[in-house]
Amino acid sequence: MARKKVQRKLDGWKSKEWFKIEAPAYLNRTSVGDTLASEAEKLVGRTVETTVGELTNDMSKNNTKILLRIDNVVGDTASTSLVGHELTTDYIRSIVKRQTSRIDANVDVKTKDGCVIRVKPACFTIKRARASQIKAIRELMINMVTKRASELNFEEFMQEAILGRLSANIYRHAKAIYPLRRVEIRKTEVLGKIEAKVKPAASSPSPAEA
Repeated sequence: MARKKVQRKLDGWKSKEWFKIEAPAYLNRTSVGDTLASEAEKLVGRTVETTVGELTNDMSKNNTKILLRIDNVVGDTASTSLVGHELTTDYIRSIVKRQTSRIDANVDVKTKDGCVIRVKPACFTIKRARASQIKAIRELMINMVTKRASELNFEEFMQEAILGRLSANIYRHAKAIYPLRRVEIRKTEVLGKIEAKVKPAASSPSPAEA
């Protein structure tokens, strides 16, 4: 009986094929690994996790996880789309210090091309801030993230959020409210896309109406 189970498992492995998984074009179509599947269609919808360090060969950026979803398979190559990113728990824990304030925000924004993204920025102060300062910094974060999203398309905004340009911009402005040690975009999550509504063309009047 045990031999039959082992044989079935071996037969199942033999029937599967290897597929290469690629990052999206704006992430240079970097290879993010290989996976096994018996049919290409079964890969569609599967979520794959990698890091910025693996995509850029910069191991100092392995604290940023990238989440990709397989959308299409052509031949033995599976293409993906970006569905979000998240900083590792260990990294966040390492930058939280005693007698300081951690200021979190959670905001849903819409990019110039209609993508809706949930963004979670966080500021870490040098010392403990007052309630009024915390409120002002949180409002500034929300306003800056919302405004920047409206100015950029999806790909541009996600690159700024993941690679640190957005957090650096928040830091430059928020430190005037209270001294900061660090600003991070802790997490992003792609919620979907709002399709533009096409207005029906005005019909020309009929001869009877002219």
